[in-house]
Amino acid sequence: MSAFVMPTSTISRPLGSRLAKVLAIGAAATLTVLAGAVPAEAHVTANAQKAEQGGYTKVSFRVPNEEAKAVTTKLEINLPLDHPLASMSVRPTPGWTVEMVKTKLPKPVTSGDLTITEAVSKITWSKGQIKPGEFQEFDVSMGPLPTDTDTLAFKAIQTYSGGPVVRWDQPTSSGGEEPEHPAPMLRLTKPIESGGHGAPAAANGAEGGAAARPAAQQVAAGSAGDSADNAARLLAGLGLATGVIGIVVAALALTRRRPPA
Repeated sequence: MSAFVMPTSTISRPLGSRLAKVLAIGAAATLTVLAGAVPAEAHVTANAQKAEQGGYTKVSFRVPNEEAKAVTTKLEINLPLDHPLASMSVRPTPGWTVEMVKTKLPKPVTSGDLTITEAVSKITWSKGQIKPGEFQEFDVSMGPLPTDTDTLAFKAIQTYSGGPVVRWDQPTSSGGEEPEHPAPMLRLTKPIESGGHGAPAAANGAEGGAAARPAAQQVAAGSAGDSADNAARLLAGLGLATGVIGIVVAALALTRRRPPA
């Protein structure tokens, strides 16, 4: 008894074309979901585990290289003189030289028990390299933090090999869209403990008062900066899985709708 063979002219071409359309639609939908889940373009940021008003903290200026063929060779951080900081020290960064510039204030400023007449206005790191696809963190211990504001804005200037300069100095309005080159912002919180703010942060990264915090609090503070990245990865994974499932289901549905011989 001879085997029955379906005519390829009536089955293969329509099924193949419909399957191809489904695969294309599914792939487009998956890419759309993934695009929405990918974090925004990396910027120069100011990060601290703890930044209480009136206290001391270590701020890490995170600088990514966003160029494909150039390296970052210099970073300049301009500090706000409307909220001057009396104490400032930098952590040595291997391969980089650092220079701090002090500026005399137009009039003395009182910060807690201190009267500030001059303050560091600019810190420059140079003679190092941040290669494409890499980032570098530059640590600065500073304080006392101001008590009359909940944010500090730092203007950053990033210089690449060959001359290109990117100025990260645009303000971000509350509730508004992020500008193309936002200035690094440090959020300040109200003091949690009434027993004082502790000593200035050490160069090795220890922060004033951190040892007195419960272990769970310290872990929560250390992981807060990674929550956004973890959420983005989770959304990307869910989007990919949804797209793949949709393609498989559609393909199975088409194969079951074969016309009679």
